[in-house]
Amino acid sequence: MKHLISILTQVVLITMMTVAQTPQLKQLPANQDVNIEVQRIWSNGEYCSFTSFAKYKGKYFVSFRESNSHQILKPEDQNGKARIIYSEDGREWKSSALIAKEGYDLRDPKISIMPDGRMMLIMGGCVYKNCKREAVETWVCFSDDGEHFSELQPVVFPDEVAHGNEFLWRITWHDGVGYGVSYGSFFSLIKTTDGIHYELVSHINMPGFPNESTIRFLSDGTMAMMVRRENDSKNGAFGLSKPPYVQWKWNDMDVRLGGPDFMLTSDSTMIVASRSMYSTEKTMLFSGDTRGKIEEVCILPSGGDDNSYTGMLVEGDQLWVTYYSKHEGPKASIYLAKVPLKLFQSGVTSRYFY
Repeated sequence: MKHLISILTQVVLITMMTVAQTPQLKQLPANQDVNIEVQRIWSNGEYCSFTSFAKYKGKYFVSFRESNSHQILKPEDQNGKARIIYSEDGREWKSSALIAKEGYDLRDPKISIMPDGRMMLIMGGCVYKNCKREAVETWVCFSDDGEHFSELQPVVFPDEVAHGNEFLWRITWHDGVGYGVSYGSFFSLIKTTDGIHYELVSHINMPGFPNESTIRFLSDGTMAMMVRRENDSKNGAFGLSKPPYVQWKWNDMDVRLGGPDFMLTSDSTMIVASRSMYSTEKTMLFSGDTRGKIEEVCILPSGGDDNSYTGMLVEGDQLWVTYYSKHEGPKASIYLAKVPLKLFQSGVTSRYFY
């Protein structure tokens, strides 16, 4: 069957071990064994990257970029497409859609579920000339079933933001409104009710070339934001803001981020996923608090020169994490890890590494 992939499943028994490549990690004695199930859910010979993950109408959906390379660097490199796969049980996966746009390298397709019940897929569209990026636009499409999508439409940025090359990386919905951060000409918090047209909430003045950002909400409506930065210290930033989300309190996270993602487990604790920026790149999970202070919990099976860009769901007593990696190379594949939530509980003193 063309779109039914064979599943490579490995159950990884993880115990504390010395990780020579990441000397910064704490080496604490293990007090128990932990089973983490890791499954390669998509590998079709292409370079697959930048996942997002959602449960929609009883099925699991993963979106990601698919091409023959990570980016356009050589004449033979192909523009990316947005692939969506689905599963009814989290084990058997099939393709539901492949979205392309002539002349555009589609990147970072992110799923969100709108208040009206539709699935929304937002992504960047890069235009190249002679292997040099000339422009970045943001595109969006919609679906009622995760299989049939509308035509791609350009995101309409507010006049205060739209100066060219804006990229809206991820949308989070709260009380009927979708919020996201665009970066390019400005680093700006913007909002929408239809997924297409956006209004400015506030420009955020932050040093260090802030870019990829994830937004979540505390129970009282406080907005929490995690930001990747590329200059100065290059450490991630974590901020909180109360409505109307104009005034922010920021903390340095003391760690460099790549493809930052997090979920709040309470108003004071969170689970964080990111690509490590140690001497070797790995996909890592952290526990943390809403001051932005985090500590390593585990390193997922991963490697190569690029990986991570996770999606996360809680299923029962497990955290399900999608990500991409090329540790089984030479081209990156898509993986699903099922991690016991007890690893992130307060008072657990052991940390587990692959």
